[in-house]
Amino acid sequence: MAAGSAPSRVRRVLTPLATIVALLLVWQAVVDFGLVPNFLLPTPVQVVQSLVEDAPLLASHLVTTLGEAAAGLAAGVALGFVFAVLMDRFEGFYLAFEPLMTISQTIPTVAIAPLLVLWLGYGALPKVVLVIISTFFPITVSLVSGFRSVDPDAIDLMRTMNASRWQIFWYAKLPAAAEQFFSGLKISATYAIVGAVIAEWLGGNAGLGVYMTRVRKSFSYDRMFAAIIVISALSLALMKLVELAQRVLMPWKRAEGKQK
Repeated sequence: MAAGSAPSRVRRVLTPLATIVALLLVWQAVVDFGLVPNFLLPTPVQVVQSLVEDAPLLASHLVTTLGEAAAGLAAGVALGFVFAVLMDRFEGFYLAFEPLMTISQTIPTVAIAPLLVLWLGYGALPKVVLVIISTFFPITVSLVSGFRSVDPDAIDLMRTMNASRWQIFWYAKLPAAAEQFFSGLKISATYAIVGAVIAEWLGGNAGLGVYMTRVRKSFSYDRMFAAIIVISALSLALMKLVELAQRVLMPWKRAEGKQK
């Protein structure tokens, strides 16, 4: 089993890497052979050149976007946790807010962003609020689902042993919801970056969204693609950070993996 694990890991790395390289080669060939005009689609080489040339500028905008996304994500997680606990504890609270939360997700963020900029100005606040709105729902839904997945017999057993409501929550419900929470957190991490960028598109002085708006107006599509690469890399990095936190905070999952 252990001998076959190393080739399996190598395959998992090399297969997507080879796919990406093949797609980049096709992209380069499509533009080089004139199938798509270069002024509409830059080549991967041009995108990399723009990424290198604008690296300091992209880095400064990246810091702004990352700060807005991190602040909004932290607030969204905290608010989602509070709502999930209340929805699990009080059935009336659940019945009152569950439909409203679902309806809120049917409203596109691009429709909310202009209103937030109008109400809250062009500073960081409307960006952070939009990120909170984007990240709140996945966290709340995943936690509520996790809390309600606990075996009722386990809760009854703890009650017969005179466990308090807090002890039931800490030792039964919270561990049961941990895996679903981290799944929702991965989604929220990507939503945080996208939400911040969308808000920056509509107004602001700095951020990757502002950078993309400026280069789009100058028809610098190579720089547009460079910004997209930075946003994708940042989203992937946040997802990996969540996975690392999950491995650290859920040691029992590592033990289960080793047993398999």
